Amino acid sequence: MRVEVRDLVLRYGEKTALDGISLSLPENKIYGLLGRNGSGKTSLLSVLAGFRRESAGEVLVDGDPVFENAAVTSRISLIRDVGETTDLGTVDDALFFAEWLREDWDAEFARELLERFKLTRKMTVKTMSTGQRSALGVIIGLAGRAPLTMFDESYLGMDAPARAEFYDVLLADYMANPRTIIMSSHLIEEVSPLFEQVVIIDLGRLVVHEEAQTLLARGISVTGAAAPVDAFTEGLTVLGSRQLGATKSVMVYGDLDEARRREAAAAGLELGPIAMQDLFLHLTVDPR
Repeated sequence: MRVEVRDLVLRYGEKTALDGISLSLPENKIYGLLGRNGSGKTSLLSVLAGFRRESAGEVLVDGDPVFENAAVTSRISLIRDVGETTDLGTVDDALFFAEWLREDWDAEFARELLERFKLTRKMTVKTMSTGQRSALGVIIGLAGRAPLTMFDESYLGMDAPARAEFYDVLLADYMANPRTIIMSSHLIEEVSPLFEQVVIIDLGRLVVHEEAQTLLARGISVTGAAAPVDAFTEGLTVLGSRQLGATKSVMVYGDLDEARRREAAAAGLELGPIAMQDLFLHLTVDPR
């Protein structure tokens, strides 16, 4: 499903959670939605899922408004960070309601995922561990195969091996059954290899919307003797720097053409990549 957001504003009383966000997400891609705590990620996903009505602006999915539009919301799935709600009864009950709500539900795939994540249908959701509830949430998100599927930190409760299993299953199923997937995460380095495009929001505003590889290519570390590093990076967008003795490393954001790269080599400087997480940290505001 194609997502269009135009001048989106969302307010909670006097607080503005989303402040004029505009973006276009073509269908059948995996998007990473990144932002610090309180940046507006969950608010944005809630509006996209039709859980909240925008205060101003427009939100369209496949050209239709979302809020109170059952024909659209029936094809959207948002799995939230708390995993599955605790008052659903058993796993079997949760799957029953998921199948009832999702027209694209794949019951056989759900059965396979239960085995893979070691859950049984008779387990009581209320007494399950956080990791088990997270696993149930991602099972429902994957087996639902909604054309717009969103995971809001929903896999954080799982341990590292279970998360790795989830990433493998998600990518394989996405390749076999393309759909629009949005993943909100704080585990940036762990999950970023899945992203085709990255959306970064901060303090309710859009900071970056780029192809993942384009964004990574714009982050460059420049390392060498302090004076040549300072001279080379003058006029560039500097994200941060570190110095140990006479050696300095500066992180810059922007495009360096071949001429500038040759200039760096001639000055004895080493150019290297910056990890997605480092780029994210320097492109957003630390609330402290």
